[in-house]
Amino acid sequence: MFLRYRVFIFLIFLLTRSFVVSAQEESIPTDSLEVVPVDTIPPKKNGLDAPVNYQAKDSIVMTADNWAFLYGEGSVKYQNIELEAELIQMNMDSSLVNATFALDTAGLEFGYPLFKEGEQQYESKTMRYNFGSKKGYITDVITQQGEGFVTSGRTKKMPSDVLNMAPGRYTTCDEHDHPHFYIHMTKAKVRPKKDIVTGPVYLVLEDVPLYPIGLPFAFFPFTSSYSSGILMPTFGEESSRGFFLRDGGYYFALSDYMDLALTGEIYTKGSWGLAAKSSYRKRYKYSGNFNLAYQVSKYGDVIKGQKLPDYSLAKDFKINWSHSQDPKSNPFLTFSASVNFATSSFDRNNEYGHFNGNSSNGYGSATENTKGSTVNITKRFPNNPFSISGTMSVNQRMKDSSLAVTLPDLTVTMSRIFPFKRKSRVGAERWYEKISMQYTGYLRNSITTKEDQFLKASLVKDWKNAMQHKIPVSATFSLFNYINITPTFNYTERWYSNKVEKEYDPTQNALMVKDTTYGFYRVYDYNASVSASTTVYGNFKPWSIFGDAVQMIRHRLEPSISFSAAPDFGDPSYGFYKTYLYEDMNGIQQEHVYSPFEGREFGIPSKGKQGSVSFSVSNNVEAKIRSDKDSTGFKKISLIDKLSLSISNNLAADSFQWSDISASLRLKFSKSYTLNLNAMFDTYTYRYDDHTNSLVRQNKTRWEAGKGLGRLRSTGTSFSYTFNNDTFSKLFGGGGSEKKGDQGASANNTADQDQPGMNGPDEETATTEGGRLRKDQKAEASDADADGYYVNTIPWSLSFNYSMNLNYDNQKIDIANAEYKYKITHALSFNGNIQPTKNWRFNFNATYDFDNNKLSYMTCNISRTLHCWQMTASFVPVGPYKTYSFSIAVNSSLLKDLKWDQRSNYRDGQKWY
Repeated sequence: MFLRYRVFIFLIFLLTRSFVVSAQEESIPTDSLEVVPVDTIPPKKNGLDAPVNYQAKDSIVMTADNWAFLYGEGSVKYQNIELEAELIQMNMDSSLVNATFALDTAGLEFGYPLFKEGEQQYESKTMRYNFGSKKGYITDVITQQGEGFVTSGRTKKMPSDVLNMAPGRYTTCDEHDHPHFYIHMTKAKVRPKKDIVTGPVYLVLEDVPLYPIGLPFAFFPFTSSYSSGILMPTFGEESSRGFFLRDGGYYFALSDYMDLALTGEIYTKGSWGLAAKSSYRKRYKYSGNFNLAYQVSKYGDVIKGQKLPDYSLAKDFKINWSHSQDPKSNPFLTFSASVNFATSSFDRNNEYGHFNGNSSNGYGSATENTKGSTVNITKRFPNNPFSISGTMSVNQRMKDSSLAVTLPDLTVTMSRIFPFKRKSRVGAERWYEKISMQYTGYLRNSITTKEDQFLKASLVKDWKNAMQHKIPVSATFSLFNYINITPTFNYTERWYSNKVEKEYDPTQNALMVKDTTYGFYRVYDYNASVSASTTVYGNFKPWSIFGDAVQMIRHRLEPSISFSAAPDFGDPSYGFYKTYLYEDMNGIQQEHVYSPFEGREFGIPSKGKQGSVSFSVSNNVEAKIRSDKDSTGFKKISLIDKLSLSISNNLAADSFQWSDISASLRLKFSKSYTLNLNAMFDTYTYRYDDHTNSLVRQNKTRWEAGKGLGRLRSTGTSFSYTFNNDTFSKLFGGGGSEKKGDQGASANNTADQDQPGMNGPDEETATTEGGRLRKDQKAEASDADADGYYVNTIPWSLSFNYSMNLNYDNQKIDIANAEYKYKITHALSFNGNIQPTKNWRFNFNATYDFDNNKLSYMTCNISRTLHCWQMTASFVPVGPYKTYSFSIAVNSSLLKDLKWDQRSNYRDGQKWY
């Protein structure tokens, strides 16, 4: 009450004083000649520039001496400054604020002060701050600068936002009271978001000071802007190339859309390398990256000018380029590139270099046998059926350093058109309006050579160039509303620039190349066909004695028959084939038919007159069964998803008219697993030739010989499956709650990470508790369910891929039955991962060789999360590239050199004798 009256009296006094002053000013006359001097001293600024807002969750206590006490999540706001704490004391006269934490009934601290000014944030245990002078004194402060945290026992905050600390700690560990490691700063000056300048510093591990690992001063720069800078190298040792400095150089921030990093590496035994890496991206347009590396590798020793047997010198380079275009940027013009080109020995000599950051990747690259590069550009024309596509491709085989280059591979395509269709149709569609046609043209220029011969190759003599034109014409008609009749005519023409003549070479006892003639040569063929197909449905309702679980079984049958015809393009009148007569070494007259255009890019027409009739049938069987899980009470399942058979007969052939029987089977066992099985059945018999000790196919079908319709010639299948935590619960019931399923999915995602640190450098430094850095000293939530029981989950998965092929074994013959024996080829690869605890992870992948009955390939990775550190171990236990690596390092990329590495090179395990 007294406070209210005092405020009222104070307001009356101000109004009265203002009235008196105003009256005096009106009564005093003004002298127009009098010059009033201007006071050059600015008036003293009293009070604050803006109101101070404060609140508290529990209570606010005001005292007579102008002190305010805020209890329970108190908050004080002034302009862009905000202070939060469990207990706040505020002086109304001096703008002084004191903030501190509180203790709960168990004596644990909570509600630490949190100070925010713009983008800056500080946490402490106690804080004294003056809103007027913007100075403060802080104890046990914590602030995040870049990827790390700065803590200090005593800190002075200056008006310029500079923090003066003595002593201080810098670390990337978020255990602020007891970090696992930190750099002890005897004194420091912190300019938030800019830099830290310190006095003498030294490293502390697990509260153990390492005084020898110290510096007289230190400078930590921070920047949130995109800028250029120096890339510090890493150091280490290799037994084959010596000590090294690697990946050091300079980073260029060229623009907002592109950057460039120039790095190098050098070894004490003479090896060195350079690399350039660039990334570019323009939103909604395109993105990509480009890597280029040059490597000089020296192995072995030279003693007194003499090279030892193990000495080798290799000069290699590698180019990686990936470019992708946003589909929305230009729907009529697309450009893409995927280039992976390297000299044949680059990956073997650069296992841990610019492109292979760890042993497992290095092993995979070193054992990689092929590489492929493709650059493609496609132009589409609006409201036009034509499109043009150009491709450049390079395929490498590292085993023998061979190259297969295609430059260019140009394709012109005209999509399907109906040339006789009326633009404004009146009445029913006429038969000729159903005729459609397409066009595809190819221009290809290619060469297959060795790496060192590529630039020496002749464009005319060594490169193969050709064109091809394909024009299919077809139409579909309906007969009796149930049968689809489809006539088709196909024309193919090839343009070649040379042809090869052959003659008999007695020394080789074979036809050899005699001469190559260059010119323009047309090679064409054409064929016509007509097919008829329909679909027949049949339903079967099982007898009631079998129950009512199966309501109906439906069988869909799709038979088709086609007839195709083509002339004999092996006839001499076409000029596509030649007949050569010669006497072999035994004086026997031989006749050999060959084509001067064989082995060319687009092939040659087939020999022999064609008049084939083809038969095929496809089956599908489904069942409708009762299901309580479906809202309709029924569900449809597939019994046989597809079962197809096909065979053809060439009526124009004088022998071997029947083709092999082709069969395929597809069964859907579940939503995630489908079995595909393909097979070929031989329809002819064989006889044993004593002179050649081999089987000769004879023109006698198996059904004529009483051996059935056909004998299995080849078949094969493959399947893969993944076992994980949910596999057996799904198979045997008790799939678990939705919550458990979610936990399993999350754990599996975590366990699938083969390498640590894949979540970025801030993986361990993310803030917690809604933006606070310091954790309250309350019991942390344990891994327990709602009933308080510990949830023990061990995420794991095991995947395997198995393929099997059965074929005729041409090396093994059953002489008594004149049949080939079978040969089975297996391939098995498997990989798995397990996370036995929250921080331990293990994964592997391997391939099994059934011919040698051993593992041919295997890599293993073990990782242990040590909070702010990461321990990893990788090893290759089998194969010619046995290696291992071990590393323990800080997670933060800022302190990436704070690590210990130990690794081997696959060359260490090689035997030179």
